[in-house]
Amino acid sequence: MFEVLVFVYENYWRGDVCPEPAHLERKLHAVGFDAEEIQDALTWLGELNLAARGLQQSAPKGPGSSLAPLPTVPALAQSANSMRIYTMAEQAQLGAPCLGFVSFLENAGVLPAHMREIVLDRAMAAPGGPVPLDDLKIIILMVYWSLGQEPDALVLDELCDDSANRLAH
Repeated sequence: MFEVLVFVYENYWRGDVCPEPAHLERKLHAVGFDAEEIQDALTWLGELNLAARGLQQSAPKGPGSSLAPLPTVPALAQSANSMRIYTMAEQAQLGAPCLGFVSFLENAGVLPAHMREIVLDRAMAAPGGPVPLDDLKIIILMVYWSLGQEPDALVLDELCDDSANRLAH
């Protein structure tokens, strides 16, 4: 499924320019992806789009303008004194490396609470056992993509970096 998501991310620079599911499915079949992977990815993307659309529809609209910036949505704002407690199921599905990476992005100020919740929801919907860190990075990229936001260059570098080839100093 994650190979399909990477293909979609690389070929459609924003979620709103991605073709309708039926057209996308035909394109993915033509490229050579497995039918089961395509269905899993399309279902996952459909649920991601629902979450992103729900988030954007709850944002207050300015006078004669498009949606307000997402971090200012009062219903989704997180208090400075609040703390996210992960359930046992979330801890098991994500594991320490993924939860640590989510915490790193939050503390760096690049993963607001509303985006974190979508990331966690989509990670919990990922098939298989615990989500590997590389797959979580794809999920985070897809959340940015679905909201029509481009991550900061340093964040993008961190999300796309292959840590396996990194040399320790």
